[in-house]
Amino acid sequence: MAIVRPFRAVRPIKELASKVAALPYDVMSSDEAREMVKGNPYSFLHIDKSEIDLPEDIDLYDQSVYRKANSNLQEMISNGVFFQEKKAKIYIYRIISKGRAQTGIVACTSIDEYLNDSIKKHEFTRPNKEIDRINHVDHCDANTGPIFLTYKNKKEIDDMVLEIIKTPPEYDFIAEDEITHTVWVVKEDEIIEKLCALFQSVNSLYIADGHHRCASAAKVGQMRREENPSYTGEEEFNFFLSVIFPEKDLYIMDYNRIVKDLNGLSKQEFLQKVSEKFKVKEFTGEGPYKPSSKGTYGMYLNGKWYQLEIKDGIGHLTHPVESLDVSILQNNLLYPILGIEDPRIDERIDFIGGIRGLEALRKKVDGGKMKVAFSMYPTTIEELMNIADAGEVMPPKSTWFEPKPRSGLFIHKLK
Repeated sequence: MAIVRPFRAVRPIKELASKVAALPYDVMSSDEAREMVKGNPYSFLHIDKSEIDLPEDIDLYDQSVYRKANSNLQEMISNGVFFQEKKAKIYIYRIISKGRAQTGIVACTSIDEYLNDSIKKHEFTRPNKEIDRINHVDHCDANTGPIFLTYKNKKEIDDMVLEIIKTPPEYDFIAEDEITHTVWVVKEDEIIEKLCALFQSVNSLYIADGHHRCASAAKVGQMRREENPSYTGEEEFNFFLSVIFPEKDLYIMDYNRIVKDLNGLSKQEFLQKVSEKFKVKEFTGEGPYKPSSKGTYGMYLNGKWYQLEIKDGIGHLTHPVESLDVSILQNNLLYPILGIEDPRIDERIDFIGGIRGLEALRKKVDGGKMKVAFSMYPTTIEELMNIADAGEVMPPKSTWFEPKPRSGLFIHKLK
């Protein structure tokens, strides 16, 4: 059973929605965010990455950063950029990128379902990143960025959504990256109640993206419970902001690896060790090598692309985690050959999302700061759900969902 409920959104006025909407805070650096907001005082990055309005040498975790986030939020509310709904509602949010559409429901979900694992996870979180978002939510007294959830397809929900999107939308704009964002407001109590009831027959929700935001929202909710020991469970702090897409709509891109050195090996020594567990073939085609099936990899080294294919008998093909391509590469090459024991903390490895293209890998290596790059075949949504169902976690940087929901179109106040 999935608890989904309406909420009184704080959201931008129609005329400013396209200027407010911003990419999630964790997909760009502070310097990149400063460039993005030039000439746009309405960008939600002024709230989600408020350090951009403070001196450049500020510690990102300084309390003044979170105070500035709240100050910017309150100022934008006071200035009429945002308003709060008088009545609790649900929203339909469609994103179209390169002809592909994903259409989901914006609503609130339960921190208890997160805490008891009814909302299923597939990643570990980092304490410092959790603390950052806890401070942000706590100071703003609001969930400012939606958690990106998914669920196994349910035709009855699809049918209702299809009817709703036949009506005129509230927001409809094309962002600077040419991705279209359209929002419909569901105002009718009968339709809201029916949608919420349909989700009660959904066995589980799965976190697609936003593990740190989700963990932080739950912990702030627990903090509010401690501050209010007579809480009933119906208070807003017991719920967090979510956008919920059916699995059939989601698109996972490759999440590629790049390493600074060959761990003291020469090129020939490295290739020899790689060939013990992988079939290695120089790629003679044009451009970068993009893997076309599970168990294959591209490798860029010394100005050349190679095709790698895992040899028979390598890897645990029945284990939901160990059978992942990212796990096979980690366990058979990155760790034993390149010495990358823990990719979460090793500074010799970096990750590049598929949205940046494989040319980004070549440029990093050719630029001299990195030595070898690996292009990956994308993890599937089925693999993600199987791992979450098994109570397991994926290796870091296993999935890159695209397109990403914009922040700033909906804010959930905790009281």
